[in-house]
Amino acid sequence: MVMTMDVHVRDLRYFVTVAEELHFTRAAERLYVSQPALSKQVRALERQLGVELFRRDPHGVTLTGAGTALLPHARQVLDAWTEGSAAVESARAAARSTLVVGMSTSPGRGGLLPAIRSRFTSAHPEAVIRLRQVSWEDPTAGLADGEADVAFVWLPLPDAERYEWTVVAEEPRLVALPDTHPLAVRTEVDFADLADEPFLALPATAGPLRDYWLALDERGGRPPRIGAEIASTEETYEALVAGLGVCLVAAGNAPLISLGGVVTRRVRGLSPSRYALAWRKEDGGRPLVRAYAEACREAPRPADPMT
Repeated sequence: MVMTMDVHVRDLRYFVTVAEELHFTRAAERLYVSQPALSKQVRALERQLGVELFRRDPHGVTLTGAGTALLPHARQVLDAWTEGSAAVESARAAARSTLVVGMSTSPGRGGLLPAIRSRFTSAHPEAVIRLRQVSWEDPTAGLADGEADVAFVWLPLPDAERYEWTVVAEEPRLVALPDTHPLAVRTEVDFADLADEPFLALPATAGPLRDYWLALDERGGRPPRIGAEIASTEETYEALVAGLGVCLVAAGNAPLISLGGVVTRRVRGLSPSRYALAWRKEDGGRPLVRAYAEACREAPRPADPMT
């Protein structure tokens, strides 16, 4: 009959140490336990296994046949456990020294990201930065689901009370539109001239950020016309070229869509957009999060792309 039993790693370590010393007192000293406690644990292991592992007599301690058979396997288990513990510690250390930075569009903005990285790595050369690209369907860029430690986001954030942030750029909101659009001949337009235009909208999951880029606060209660929903820079460009609508865009992002067939123009009557580095409030005390936020505050602020 094969018996299944749970044996503690500690008990195997006690057994191996006694087997190597063949002396309970010396083994107890190596293990930093008392000799009576060690003898008690080895006896308990023998009862659990149903065999004697050591032959005890006035001249000393020797291994029995069962003890000799168990010894190499016990050593293998202990070696495997040591390797496993080391792997876990390595993974834990890697997690502590890795910072995941979420973003839905590249910060760009005159080398902002390299400037932040340079300051951060100077203070924490052992840290690893991992960038995570996130769809516009998640306005928190990975913070909400824990996939990012910090994230470059546009304000306002949904569930804003969950987060803290530092603003890294304030930029005018421009309008992007096909170069064939009647308003494209102007250098600047009033928002009132855009109010009845079909707008490209972020996914509904973007919450207050969708409303912000539709400029709901500036519409006086009039609902916007939605021409299409967009969830990436590529989708935005294609929708603009296809004439599905116009959209508001931060000045720093204008180069991403001002390609063939699309132009951007200043808009009077809109507040500036705010681009920020955000993190969950409960993570505000983490050293790497604090350091990256400080690097953001110290990095040179990008100039207004329209000046």
